[in-house]
Amino acid sequence: MSGLWSWFFTPPPPPQPWRKINWGDRQTDLRYVKDYKPHTKNQQLRILLHGPAGAGKSSFINSVQSVVRGRMYTHALADNTFATETSTDSFTRKYQTFKIQKGNPGTFYPFVFSDIMGLEPTNGVLVDDVILAMKGHVKDGYRFDLESKLSEHDGFYNRSPNLNDQVHVLVCVVPASTIDHMSEEVVKKIRDIRKEASDLGIPQVALITKVDLACPEVNTNLKNIYKNKSMKDKMEQFSANVGIPMNCIFPVKNYHEETDLVDDVDSLILNAMRHIINMGDDCINFRSQSEGSGRNV
Repeated sequence: MSGLWSWFFTPPPPPQPWRKINWGDRQTDLRYVKDYKPHTKNQQLRILLHGPAGAGKSSFINSVQSVVRGRMYTHALADNTFATETSTDSFTRKYQTFKIQKGNPGTFYPFVFSDIMGLEPTNGVLVDDVILAMKGHVKDGYRFDLESKLSEHDGFYNRSPNLNDQVHVLVCVVPASTIDHMSEEVVKKIRDIRKEASDLGIPQVALITKVDLACPEVNTNLKNIYKNKSMKDKMEQFSANVGIPMNCIFPVKNYHEETDLVDDVDSLILNAMRHIINMGDDCINFRSQSEGSGRNV
C-alpha cells in the first residue's frame, strides 16, 4: 500500500533551465571580456545605457568595473534607491563616459560606457537627446535640459563625431519589478529610441535588473533565474512591449549591498557583457567597412 501511495504522490521533476549559463566557469567569460580588442587600432566600443529613472544604469557600470577589476568599485555615482520603487527622478543629470582602467594608470579597456539621464513619463531625458547621443553629437559633461534638446549652437554639441564618439550598442536597462506596470509614456519612448537605433544600424540589448527583488526564488538562489517561470514571463512581456528579441534580453543582479564579489552575480554580468561586446564589435566592423567603401551609415 505504501508503494502505491508513493506512486500517486511522486514529486514532479525539478524545472530545467530554459537558457544555459556556465555557472561554474566565470573565468572564461571574464577572460573574453578582458581580452577583447577591436580590429581597428585606437578604436573603442561605446555602450550607451538608457532606461527608466532608478533602473540601475549607473549601478551596472559600477558592477562591471568591479567584476573586471576584481574588487568592489564605485565610479559612476548611483542613487541609493535600489530597494524601493518610489524613485521617479533621475539621479544622473549629465552625459558622462566611463572607462575601465587596466593594471597600469592611464591604460584602459577598449570599451566605454555612456551614462544618460533616465526616461520618465513627463520629465527625464528627451528622446531627441538620446538620438543625438547615439549619433555622437553630445559631448561629455552636457547637462540635460528637460525642456529642449541640445542645440547645434551649444558648446557641448559635437559637430563632427568620429567612430569613437558614435554609439555601437544600445542597452536598455529596466527593473524586473516594474515591467508589469511600466507607463505607456516610458514604453513609447523606449520604442521610439529603439526605432531610431535600428535606422542607424545600432544593435540593441536589454538588461533586466533587480531580479532578486522581483522573484523570491531567485533571491534565495540566483541560479534559479533561468528556471523561474515568473522571470521568463517578465522578459517575454518586455520583449513584446518594446520589440527587443528574447535572445537579446539578459537578467542581471547589480552589486549594491555586497562588500565582496560573488561568483554567481559575476556570471550573469559577464554573460551579458560578452553578448554586448559581440554585438557592438559587429557594429564597429560594419561601419568601418562602410566608411572604407564610401557608404554612409
